[in-house]
Amino acid sequence: MPLSPSALRAALRRIGADAPVRFDEVTASTQETAEALAAAGAPEWTLVAAGHQTAGRGRLGRTWADVPGALLVSIVLRPAVASDRAGLITLAAGAAAAEALHVLGAPGIRCRFPNDLLAGEAKVGGILATASLRADRLEHVVLGLGVNLGRAPEGVPGAGAVADVDAAELLEAFLERFAALYGRAGSGLGAAVVDRYRRVCATLGRRVRARTTAGEVVEGEAEDVDELGGLVLRTASGRRLVRFGEVEHLDALPG
Repeated sequence: MPLSPSALRAALRRIGADAPVRFDEVTASTQETAEALAAAGAPEWTLVAAGHQTAGRGRLGRTWADVPGALLVSIVLRPAVASDRAGLITLAAGAAAAEALHVLGAPGIRCRFPNDLLAGEAKVGGILATASLRADRLEHVVLGLGVNLGRAPEGVPGAGAVADVDAAELLEAFLERFAALYGRAGSGLGAAVVDRYRRVCATLGRRVRARTTAGEVVEGEAEDVDELGGLVLRTASGRRLVRFGEVEHLDALPG
């Protein structure tokens, strides 16, 4: 079933939420729309989805291209937690998305730290979380999820797609798993998130190059994910922690 306002409301009912929904056949960016709604006071679980984006946003200032049939959705969250736990929201979304795709017949989807969904080494989806802070608290977070369904956009190096998965069914399966990890007002953002993410993380055990948001490049073996969602690397100069930024796998996929 394609996405529609009724499909969005049905997905929210699966998690016991009653919040506004918005669906546009074509929009510039669901993230941009959801951020404006969040700033205007939209309640938690407000959903914004689209059939196509003309200016979709990725992490670190990149664009996100899509083709018809993709899942394109942004969610307003209002977690009552300190800002240092914000990274756990992305990890919870990654674990929930990988698990949802598995139960819908797309096994083997894993996460490249922190926010990419991979089939093998092909990127089939991504997660974008943008936050508004007040002091050291999160005023709101807008969580964006994009998954290529059916076929990948042309001309995007490394892009892939998931076959035979329905966007509306995927949204429902994702929300059920994400809401269970997120908990009431973000109270579930803890050890369970990290544990579930470790199970689907394609980065652990791999040699990686991490470029932090400050522009520093660090290379080493990805050893673990810490309690706040940071990636622990073993490098020639000792252990380093990467909380944000971009990670590139340097070695071949195991097996």
